[in-house]
Amino acid sequence: MESLREQWLLMISAPLYILIIGTEVLLTHLQHRKSYSIKDTVANIYLMLLNGSIDLLFRVVYLAVLAWFYQRSYVNWQSASAYWLCLLLAEDFLYYWLHRFDHEVRFFWATHVTHHSSQQMNLTVGFRSSVFQPLYRFIYFIPLALCGFKPMDIAFIYSATQIWGIFVHTELIKKMGWLEYIFVTPSHHRVHHASNPKYLDMNMGMFLIIWDKMFGTFQPELPEEEYAPLKYGLTKNIEKDNASNIIFHEWKQLWKDIRRKDIGFREKWSYVFGPPGWSHDGSRLTSEQMRESEENKWAHPQNISRDTNDELEMAILFTNTSSSDK
Repeated sequence: MESLREQWLLMISAPLYILIIGTEVLLTHLQHRKSYSIKDTVANIYLMLLNGSIDLLFRVVYLAVLAWFYQRSYVNWQSASAYWLCLLLAEDFLYYWLHRFDHEVRFFWATHVTHHSSQQMNLTVGFRSSVFQPLYRFIYFIPLALCGFKPMDIAFIYSATQIWGIFVHTELIKKMGWLEYIFVTPSHHRVHHASNPKYLDMNMGMFLIIWDKMFGTFQPELPEEEYAPLKYGLTKNIEKDNASNIIFHEWKQLWKDIRRKDIGFREKWSYVFGPPGWSHDGSRLTSEQMRESEENKWAHPQNISRDTNDELEMAILFTNTSSSDK
């Protein structure tokens, strides 16, 4: 029954993806907006297929691990409606922390960075998957199994919320009224994909935006006259966006950093498990440092010469290594 449920979800979502993406392609073309490119769309599909293949091959392992914990659960759900509602809320909450650690710990960012490397915003970017995430994502869901949720139900709810997570990758929908207060919307997710300092590491939720509001990572999309136009991609975009480099560019830089001979174990540890952009000599900027630099610039404009302003923007937008890519 659980397997049939997932097949049913796939049968419904696949033609829906085709219809909605086709509509977006048509509308953006009629509006003369360069929202799609063949190269970027092919990369999105390529990353999706790699992620899906790893997920499929590793599925037996992570379901077995979740099943082991489920069998040791003492929770017995009496109400089906409470079971599904609590599973949805709890899984979305745990995904928020998975996503947040993917942004705040460089080791995980090295995997997640692929999803943010596109400089466009369209529905196919939702398929631009973090290729190796299936190898560790299930660890965050172990508490769900211990709380009496079946492994296949956990997988089903994740797939269902992923559908919503894909549909918010668009510029065609602006604001969604009262839904903005509860759910992740396209406006929220455009902020999440922007590389402007104020927007970095914000709006981590998949389905509900309430977790971001509770834990201090919420940032609304601001009008251009109030802040700046959204700039998608990384703070320093990939120079060689070939198939291999899209996936491994941050891993290569991480390896280069920990092989340095002029630093000790503590610095090497920080290069791996510290925030992306951390550096032992301050030559790079983390997202928080970029944000502080930008805030200081606008808080004290009278103290900033044109040369200083240019240097500050260069430090924020073009830090000298890909480990600052956010």
